[in-house]
Amino acid sequence: MAGLIKREDIDAVRERADLREVVEQYVTLRGAGIGSWKGLCPFHDERSPSFHIRPQVGTFHCFGCGESGDVIAFLMGMEHTSFQETVEKLAGRMGIELRYEDGGKGPDKAEVGRRQRLLDAHKIADEFFQAALQSPEAQTAREMLTGRGFTREHAAQFSVGYAPKGWDNLLKHLRSKGFSDEELTETGMFSSGGRGIYDRFRGRLMWPIRNMTGNTVGFGGRHLYEDDKGPKYLNSPETAIYKKSQVLYGIEHAKRHVAKQRQLVVVEGYTDVMACHVAGVETAVATCGTAFGEGHIRIARRLISDEGGVGEVIFTFDGDAAGQQAALKAFKEDHMFLAKTFIAVGPEGMDPCDIRQHRGDEAVRELISSKTPLFEFAIRAKLREFDLNTIEGRVGALRATAPIVGAIKDPALRPAYTRELAGWLGAEMDDVARAVAYAQKHQPSPHQEAEKAAANNQGTGSQRQGDQRQGEPDGEQLRRSAPGYPRPDTRDPAVLMERQALEVILQHPTHLTAEQWEEIFTVRFTAPVHQAIHDGVRIAAASASDPRNWVQAVRDEVPEPIKSFVSELAVTSLPTNSDEHLEKYCQSILNRLVELKITHQKANLLGRLQRMDASHNPEEHQALNRELMELERRRRSLREAEWG
Repeated sequence: MAGLIKREDIDAVRERADLREVVEQYVTLRGAGIGSWKGLCPFHDERSPSFHIRPQVGTFHCFGCGESGDVIAFLMGMEHTSFQETVEKLAGRMGIELRYEDGGKGPDKAEVGRRQRLLDAHKIADEFFQAALQSPEAQTAREMLTGRGFTREHAAQFSVGYAPKGWDNLLKHLRSKGFSDEELTETGMFSSGGRGIYDRFRGRLMWPIRNMTGNTVGFGGRHLYEDDKGPKYLNSPETAIYKKSQVLYGIEHAKRHVAKQRQLVVVEGYTDVMACHVAGVETAVATCGTAFGEGHIRIARRLISDEGGVGEVIFTFDGDAAGQQAALKAFKEDHMFLAKTFIAVGPEGMDPCDIRQHRGDEAVRELISSKTPLFEFAIRAKLREFDLNTIEGRVGALRATAPIVGAIKDPALRPAYTRELAGWLGAEMDDVARAVAYAQKHQPSPHQEAEKAAANNQGTGSQRQGDQRQGEPDGEQLRRSAPGYPRPDTRDPAVLMERQALEVILQHPTHLTAEQWEEIFTVRFTAPVHQAIHDGVRIAAASASDPRNWVQAVRDEVPEPIKSFVSELAVTSLPTNSDEHLEKYCQSILNRLVELKITHQKANLLGRLQRMDASHNPEEHQALNRELMELERRRRSLREAEWG
């Protein structure tokens, strides 16, 4: 198993990675001053750009939502990959060979090579199928798409393809690209027979199944011809790169919308995903021939940042018996979410693709907006099992449904559903409330267990060894005044000057001379948050090696609630319009900081002199006066340097 990546290798990745180049793959940037760029934040919706980057110190910060960090944090947020996955991905791009702690190793090179060959084969097959969709043979496939309301552009958007009839069309193509039969067997795209391997997918409409990073890892194919005796839908078998329980179809299109809207819509089929996205429901995904299970839930929680129950997961199922069973199975997994869960059942049992085809895009959006809480669906499904016209039936129904209501994690919703249940049963409110309270007390709520587990995971997850941390807190934490770190009031000239000095220190550390560093290390800041950052600066400066690691090194040494504030200071535009003006501004601010320190020292000395009787200790009195004169000389020289 891979160990932790060595800190110096992580630093090397930061130093070599070009933050601007990486960010511009996702954000259009324009100049925002010397060494600074800005654009529309990719982490939240906005009309005016508040997302700033400063590549020379490797830092980004959004003044709107508070997201901040380095190039690694940016890619983690955009691609929803772990810290280690992100570092390894960046290192691979730049040709950096990573080393691991405790004798651990990175991914086995031979295994990485095999995995890459599988990915390469799938990429080529994906392109092959897409090209084949334009062939004369694929007319039936194109007509099926058109009949479901999809255009050529829609097919291209979702990379829909066609597997030609015949036994070895794809096989010959991949052999011509240098793949051996042994490699092709491992892809899952081929079956074995008495004469060797042959194409698994033949005469089918094809959808590529991609992972979170957009790599094609499998395929789903729908039959088109009457003489095809195979199943209606045929999916790739599990391989080294494709695990059905860990992949959601359409996730590469949906992930950013899911993260922004804190919503995941789970539909049943490939065309349902397409229909939802085309209709404007861009958070839709589907499982690939398997039930929605724990692996999918982990993906969902990771994308919607499933904390505090603010997100929502919406399941869409057919209104038939099978659809209801699938919904109830989803409800059994509901306890693993902190997000609220809902179900949306189409009119007359229609799926989203049917709804769009027959009633239009607006009807698809209405289906999702008219969702029903999964709790309500489960309660009503359970009630249907009893004859509510009899006393025995009502008692049995109450016993069966009270635990469901008792398991509701939202303390505001639980009494509301208790009242609803009393109405559905035609029972006394007090009787139902007692039954719910009893069920809640004697049967541990799975939601409470999930919340407890999530809290435990959150506590340990943020304490990753070395530099490998989870995502950073929102910048709004400081705006709400984190305990011990109130937002500094820059109407105070001294506090404003402290902030300006920290901006210079974080953004342009190379402008400081050795003498200025020594002076700065002994300055005391008045604002608690400024002093905490100053302490981080002193610690980070002891081991800093490259300006592009500088801000992250300071972030690593400050308390968690103010990490985002460090990034804010690191990207705040300075009032300069040229390199020459920048140099003068930096020196002026730093000189004023030292001058402030001297002013405080003079005030302390004057206080001591006023309390001292010169006749009793003339030598100490004279020494203090000399010290005062030296401080005044230094203050004057700083002022002359600023105005010289």
